[in-house]
Amino acid sequence: MPATDYQGTSSPLTNIGRSLLPGRRDQVHAMESPIGGSASNEAEIESFQRRVADRFHDLASVPSDELLSLPWVRKLLDVFLCCQEEFRVILFKNIALVKKSPMDRLIADFYERTVKALDVCNAIRDGIEQIRQWQKLLEIVLCALGDSNVGYQRSLGEGQFRRARKALIDLAIGMLDEKDSGQALAHRNRSFGRHNTSGSHSKDHHHRSLGHFRSLSWSVSRSWSAARQLQAIGNNLAAPRGNEVIATNGLAVPVYTMGSVLLFVMWALVAAIPCQDRGLQVHFNVPRQFPWSAPILWLHERILEESKKRDRKNACGLLREIYQMEKCSRLLGELADSVQFPMSEDKEREVKQRVKELEQVLDALKEDLEPLEKQ
Repeated sequence: MPATDYQGTSSPLTNIGRSLLPGRRDQVHAMESPIGGSASNEAEIESFQRRVADRFHDLASVPSDELLSLPWVRKLLDVFLCCQEEFRVILFKNIALVKKSPMDRLIADFYERTVKALDVCNAIRDGIEQIRQWQKLLEIVLCALGDSNVGYQRSLGEGQFRRARKALIDLAIGMLDEKDSGQALAHRNRSFGRHNTSGSHSKDHHHRSLGHFRSLSWSVSRSWSAARQLQAIGNNLAAPRGNEVIATNGLAVPVYTMGSVLLFVMWALVAAIPCQDRGLQVHFNVPRQFPWSAPILWLHERILEESKKRDRKNACGLLREIYQMEKCSRLLGELADSVQFPMSEDKEREVKQRVKELEQVLDALKEDLEPLEKQ
């Protein structure tokens, strides 16, 4: 089943714990014995492994300009939900084995990982809310400089540029990672130099901006760390040994598969979306014999390479739309600083082109941000 076939929301991440095992006695009674013996079990588990591999091959095959975009991140979550649903079905069919040792311990460990993943998801939702605040600032710029605001005026005036500049400065400061230094702040806002002549003023503005975002209803404490949480999810995640595979009639394999998929998906979300104490130092030591290991390791490598690019090193998130937002707003800010009034026709055409690029970024946010949050 391809990722796009998954339409339901009956097993979102918040319901992993209670959805993996059936709650009704008649379900338990009906599934008290494993499916059709060892050979049938093995075939179903192998089929599950192949489907996981196919989905991640599909995710890994996208060109660079689509990787880490909002549509790609949504597709990644669709893939996770599809894998999760099929994993749940496998466990339902083998409920008798699931309740016995060592499967009960493996499932308990998986539950622990999913609970930790919920904290990551809460932090990611906070990050999405932060992007929404930036979106509002972009809308102010668009309202000030867009065609709909100009109406019958022959050209843009100083008042519109002052309003747009203020929003662009707030956006540039708000998009700083909280760990960025004052030097990074000055570098990031170099195009707004003549409007921020006082370093102390910039620093105060920076803290006020971060304070504004922090005043939202955050789901995690100030001491919470996305990097540490990812490490906790990956702790003791090891491929099952031969005796475990035999003792669980092969079920240890899909449990390990889903643990690895869960870790990678949470890591990719932290890489893409702004969240508290982001860190990408998680290592994926997946044995090559698993059919899904190659595409996941390839995606891991591609995302790490993206994070090392010169213009992405200090980014608060690797989401493609965040990069476009920062780039478009910076270029528009530099252009706004160079404008002299009355404005020439060439300069006005250039401003309109930059505004159009900004509008395209806004359209992408409006289309995909809310569905991503619901996922």
